[in-house]
Amino acid sequence: MSEQSSGVQLSQQFHDNYIVPRLSSALPALAYASALIGPGSEVLGFDTPMSRDHDWGPRVLLFVREADFSQREAIFEALHRAAPAAFYGFPLQVDQTIVTTVSAYFNRRLGRSPAEWFEELEPLDWLTIPSQTLAELTGGTVFRDDLGELTRARNHLRFYPQDIWLSLMAAIWNRIGQEEHLMPRAGFAGDELGAALIASRLVRDIMSLCFLIERRYAPYAKWFGTAFRQLACAKELLPVLIAEHTAEDWREREQALAAAYQIVARMHNELQLTEPIEAKVTLFFDRPFTVIRGDRFAEALVSKIEDSSLRKLAAFKFGGIDQISDNTDFRAVHERLQSSSGMTNPLRAFFERLL
Repeated sequence: MSEQSSGVQLSQQFHDNYIVPRLSSALPALAYASALIGPGSEVLGFDTPMSRDHDWGPRVLLFVREADFSQREAIFEALHRAAPAAFYGFPLQVDQTIVTTVSAYFNRRLGRSPAEWFEELEPLDWLTIPSQTLAELTGGTVFRDDLGELTRARNHLRFYPQDIWLSLMAAIWNRIGQEEHLMPRAGFAGDELGAALIASRLVRDIMSLCFLIERRYAPYAKWFGTAFRQLACAKELLPVLIAEHTAEDWREREQALAAAYQIVARMHNELQLTEPIEAKVTLFFDRPFTVIRGDRFAEALVSKIEDSSLRKLAAFKFGGIDQISDNTDFRAVHERLQSSSGMTNPLRAFFERLL
């Protein structure tokens, strides 16, 4: 392995040249799946040599059938026996090899009871799961899948169901509609710092909307911009958004944001999810501020939601966990309070009270 090898490449070699030979010898009849998914920059393909200072190295998740979980100790014994201190020059910590079942692992990450089955996800479940978690579960690489169960699980989560997709996009358009006129108003009042802060919020919403339009799960803050550069729209939008951030005053920011609004409005129309909506900015009432009126796009999207309960919920304009909060710990509450704790997901309970 070279110094430039990625974590996925290293883990592939670890699987092929360490995991497979040992399990084939000790448990030749064992059917299992193996993959590198879950937390870690390498799962999203964003690891660099700097990533190697912690939580990086040869690692694999093993998924066995429920009926074979009783062989977990035998699996660990096979992997630990005469284990070397390093693999291809990287410290080898066999204890980091997780042996689980597809149902147990996915239910834990999705914040559901072990007795439930992840394919029974309801609309409210989808709204409580951060896009980072979904990116981790559908990203990475599957090295082997004897039964196809892991592949089916990942395919099920490949992207949001139609109504959820519409609801999340509507929530972001609402956010844009609520703040697009506030940036120039703050600047007009002489508050350049306040205008810059509002503009940054709007840029984040525009970028988040682009991920949804291109049917991609947005990662958390560290890789948000990196992943955005991989979107098809980035070639056109990135220079505009950078111009907003480097603008010297609120009027320059307004011009850049106006250009960005019109680009994403055109992208919305290209989806053909709603009737075409005018994609040009206009003045905000009698004030000399240009806006796209994000509420128009939000209302059009909500009207296309078929599930009556979800359409009612979308009318509150909250969206999902990613639109409600950017607090990392709060976003992870669905995992922290699930399964063995016996506690109800508070965000789901909140949504249920609105219906």
